[in-house]
Amino acid sequence: MSNHDIIAIGGSTGALDTLKCIFADFPADLPAAVLVVTHISSDGRNMLAAILDAAGPLTVKTATEGDIIENGHAYTAPADHHLLIDNGIIRLGHGPRENMARPAIDPLFRSAALSYGPRVVGVVLTGLLDDGAAGLAAIKRCGGITVVQDPADAEADSMPLSALSACDIDYRAPTARWRTSLHSWRKSQPRPRLLLPETLRSKSRLPPGGPARRKK
Repeated sequence: MSNHDIIAIGGSTGALDTLKCIFADFPADLPAAVLVVTHISSDGRNMLAAILDAAGPLTVKTATEGDIIENGHAYTAPADHHLLIDNGIIRLGHGPRENMARPAIDPLFRSAALSYGPRVVGVVLTGLLDDGAAGLAAIKRCGGITVVQDPADAEADSMPLSALSACDIDYRAPTARWRTSLHSWRKSQPRPRLLLPETLRSKSRLPPGGPARRKK
């Protein structure tokens, strides 16, 4: 079993091309699940899953409430909903925007840190402002691996720079080194699971607004 079987990725401006490169390098038998949040408008058409599904061998779908997380699969946040994970289950919430966005990256990262602790690899890609920085710090605090796209490699360096300032990042990597680095990140020994502060637990609960109804 992989030491790190939850890969949570967040990106914004310029992230699509980077994500396509990353997904092209994922192996078909990846022993991990991948969850992706990018900033999209509330009336977005949820095209990201189809684009990433075509980019590489992983099965990629737009997440729906109640999905069971499976290794070798990837899940993208739907428009106007935060994407969270709760011990192997996808949860969607229509709560307040964070960092002016819904979906936002921080809610995914916090929930991953709370549910999976040292098993998480958190990745912040190119983007404006600072979404993902606090969530990546939570992943680090809970024993997970933290990865930031090299700001020099990013179309918009604000999110990578903010993440680098938020905590002691484990890896700073350009897109071109993703395939080589991924093996090291996932196979590295997990850190001890830490005692989580109550503030993180409360922030990681489903945002006000409740879960989205699962489509039949």
